[in-house]
Amino acid sequence: MKLNAIIVEDEAASRDILRNYLKKYCPNVNVIGEAENIEEGLVLIRNHDLDVVFLDVEMPYGNAFDLLDKVGDVAFETIFVTAYNHYAIDALNAHASYYLMKPISIDELIKAVDYVTEIKTKEQALQDQVLVPKTTQINGKVTIPQQDGFEIINTADILFCKADDNYTEIYLTTNKKKVVSKTLKHFEDTLSNDSFVRVHKSYLVNINEVVKYVKGKGGSVVLSNGKEILVSASKKSNLLSYFK
Repeated sequence: MKLNAIIVEDEAASRDILRNYLKKYCPNVNVIGEAENIEEGLVLIRNHDLDVVFLDVEMPYGNAFDLLDKVGDVAFETIFVTAYNHYAIDALNAHASYYLMKPISIDELIKAVDYVTEIKTKEQALQDQVLVPKTTQINGKVTIPQQDGFEIINTADILFCKADDNYTEIYLTTNKKKVVSKTLKHFEDTLSNDSFVRVHKSYLVNINEVVKYVKGKGGSVVLSNGKEILVSASKKSNLLSYFK
């Protein structure tokens, strides 16, 4: 699959290196423009239909996060390229698909492009399709500890689970909420054989309750009750694999 891309990087030498690496090692990437600051980058983004943006973090008169804030909702994937590893958490929060350190490793660059290609291929395949989860009907039950014993909940009745430090909030199709003194990881492991998928560090969703997928910085899913939940870029490919 061909990927339309731009490079936003203030150093000409760095732009040259990245462009040449992409041409030699990632031939499916079509670099249609380059920018040396966030204002030029914003113009390119607004005037082109892009699949991926290679984005330096530190630039004159602003940084990568300023640019993404100005863009707002986007349908492209973002690959951060920087010499500073302390931006990793910020990049994650900005739903970056990949985080490349300078000097760029060719192997890591190939991995980053392959990951974006996989996501875009799956999104394209599912576009305008009737989504059918590749799962069977949920028939299991899960126990919720209480002071005087435990409550039994049908897993099919769970819409999603949300992390709250060492607690988990369980939201049900009956519009009820249960708060349990167990971590989200506990429920991820417990429900691993059922139709539940981790879409974010804070969310575990019942895939059978997903009614819409929205492309964006990281994307999001809309559940049957109208609740929209963000999807981490690192979780997106796994989520899409659950649908035919």
